[in-house]
Amino acid sequence: MNAQPIWVTGAGGLIGSWLLKTAPKDSATVIGLTREQLDLTDVSAVRSAFERQRPGLVIHCAALSRSPACEAEPSLARRLNVDVTARLARLATEIPFIFFSTDLVFDGRKGNYEEAAEVNPLSVYAETKVEAERVVLANPKHTVIRTSLNCGSSPSGDRGLDEQLCQAWRAGKVLRLFTDEFRCPIPAELTARGVWELAARKQTGLFHLAGSERLSRWQIGQLVAPRVSELNPKLEPASAKEYPGPPRPVDTSLNCSKVQTLLSFRLPGLSEWFAAQPG
Repeated sequence: MNAQPIWVTGAGGLIGSWLLKTAPKDSATVIGLTREQLDLTDVSAVRSAFERQRPGLVIHCAALSRSPACEAEPSLARRLNVDVTARLARLATEIPFIFFSTDLVFDGRKGNYEEAAEVNPLSVYAETKVEAERVVLANPKHTVIRTSLNCGSSPSGDRGLDEQLCQAWRAGKVLRLFTDEFRCPIPAELTARGVWELAARKQTGLFHLAGSERLSRWQIGQLVAPRVSELNPKLEPASAKEYPGPPRPVDTSLNCSKVQTLLSFRLPGLSEWFAAQPG
């Protein structure tokens, strides 16, 4: 790792917080940036902090990632997800820059998407990620990581997919989960570990980093529910066809063969991961 400090934006979120927890012991100083510590939309403040701290690597996790919020305020989504990314990428022109994108850049008609597959975003959130990807990948020193649903504990307690399910059950809700919409969920801890390994290997370009198991939201709920029986979890099967909002991609499962050849560990499926964890 570079002796210069490492910036991790979105350090108060799920993946950002796990990047801080899993930073290699021999890494340079990792500076976790939350919204309170540095407003990434404040151009002069960001430039000043960058010039003062001179990071040798930037891992950009911060984003407006909730699709309903992006649909409600598309100009805000573009400002946070595209404009902020572009400015950070320009500041980091001469150093490694790692940007987090999403499996939702695909329309879901095919599934098992490789990196070279054609993107076709169906939501404002996905559109902003596609645009930001293009900005980042214009620099051969930079890297884009497309990931899927991430699980695990977050500082706010509501960012991991499993945390969101538990939050709803804690409130006594009956969750209707889609049986016909598929993703490749992964523990955020492993996402972070994979990113640190790619950074150490100085890998650039585009990578898919997700779990090895294609699961519906209904299947994910069935995996999580037995682990939190004290919450009396209630769930019912449902169809994405019933969703009243914008079109949803049916199958954005990712083929992670490319990144798997570079990692020291095997990307597990979520059911395998849960089975290996204490209850």
